[in-house]
Amino acid sequence: MNRLYQWLPASTADRRVRVIAWASLVSQTLIVGTGGAVRLTGSGLGCPTWPRCTEDSFVATPEMGIHGIVEFGNRLLTFVLVIIAILAFLSVLRMRRERPELLRLTVALGLGIPLQAVIGGITVLTQLNPWIVGLHFVVSAVLVALAVVFVHRVYRGRTTGELLVPRPVQWLALATAAGAWITVLVGIVVTGSGPHAGDGGAARNGLDSELLQHVHSWPAYITFGLSVLLLVVALRLGLAPLRRAVTALLAVEVVQIVVGLAQARLGLPELLVGIHMVLACVLIAVVTLVLLTLRRMQSERLVESTADAQLASVR
Repeated sequence: MNRLYQWLPASTADRRVRVIAWASLVSQTLIVGTGGAVRLTGSGLGCPTWPRCTEDSFVATPEMGIHGIVEFGNRLLTFVLVIIAILAFLSVLRMRRERPELLRLTVALGLGIPLQAVIGGITVLTQLNPWIVGLHFVVSAVLVALAVVFVHRVYRGRTTGELLVPRPVQWLALATAAGAWITVLVGIVVTGSGPHAGDGGAARNGLDSELLQHVHSWPAYITFGLSVLLLVVALRLGLAPLRRAVTALLAVEVVQIVVGLAQARLGLPELLVGIHMVLACVLIAVVTLVLLTLRRMQSERLVESTADAQLASVR
């Protein structure tokens, strides 16, 4: 056991930590896709109870057919997330004094998994209540955002808290992020009013789906406009990290808008709805990255200090 502990990274987030960090982000996004597949295939009650799949079995039975397989498969993915969360925690355990923020992030990501399992169980026990289903998605989006912070901190180190941009630019970025979150939250309500309930007998939230689709588009277009403005500012200030992040954000927004318009005009086909759901999490991931580029990292300050020292020695 001591040999294993000594094998863990001691002070530097090396390649092992980077791989696990990416695995955490990818898995948190992937489970949104598989969860969407459960609902879009009408398999939400494929396992009609929780924590068992049936009253007598923890696994799906042949009699449950494809719906049981789909729902149970999504539950199994939770164990993959648990394994990744444990590996993430262990990978930063020895560097907990040098990099305590990494340990806190892995703990938060780890605690999010049982929270999601409980919410998923409540979803089944309440016969796919659309508001509980929506909460399930919100927590997934938060976990995706935390995973992005984890990846960023692994690569770039700790933040100094020092802004790299003028305060008005920070406000613009925060407004853009708020717009992205509002768009996603309204989209969740829209989904709760639509036809894809996860099961033929599941309730809907009773709101006007057609009206909500229009309401959903308002913050989406506002966020797109704010993103364009933020890109212009980043270009004028010469902030390459912010420019790259906002460019990625705009790309995701364009694809998301196109998919959203297409699914609305084509009668909400399951495939497009599923893509739209996954892209919502990608949107949250990228807008989180945008916010992370606003502050100076310790590694950047170290590079600048070294460069200043070298310049002073030359003089």
